Amino acid sequence: MADETERDFIPVVEETATVSTRRVVSGRVRIATQTEEINHLLPTELSSVDVDVVRVPMDRRIDTIPDVVTEGEVTIIPVVEERLVVTRELYLREEIHVRRIERTETVDVPATTRRQTVQIERLPADLEQPPEKDNQDDL
Repeated sequence: MADETERDFIPVVEETATVSTRRVVSGRVRIATQTEEINHLLPTELSSVDVDVVRVPMDRRIDTIPDVVTEGEVTIIPVVEERLVVTRELYLREEIHVRRIERTETVDVPATTRRQTVQIERLPADLEQPPEKDNQDDL
């Protein structure tokens, strides 16, 4: 055994580490919303137009039918008739004058609106019970 040389072996050891994560509930939040209705009186402007009609007798001979004309706030509508004479002649029998009177008044219109309020309550973590579900949307 003189030819055999003695060999020493050095064992090689390698350590490895792994990292993993787990969910731990550190607290909970309860959020509740409540909707309430609020009644308002909204001021609103309403417009109206009154029409004043006046018949103006004319009884005047004319050659052609007059046009409807507007002078300021008054619209004049001619009313004509034909009368048989030896010749046919036009007479302006009357005019109708129409005047527009515009009024504006402010009135209160009732309206109902809704508003939500939020109550937030922070709760401690319940360490004795495991979470019921694994929800990605938990806060």
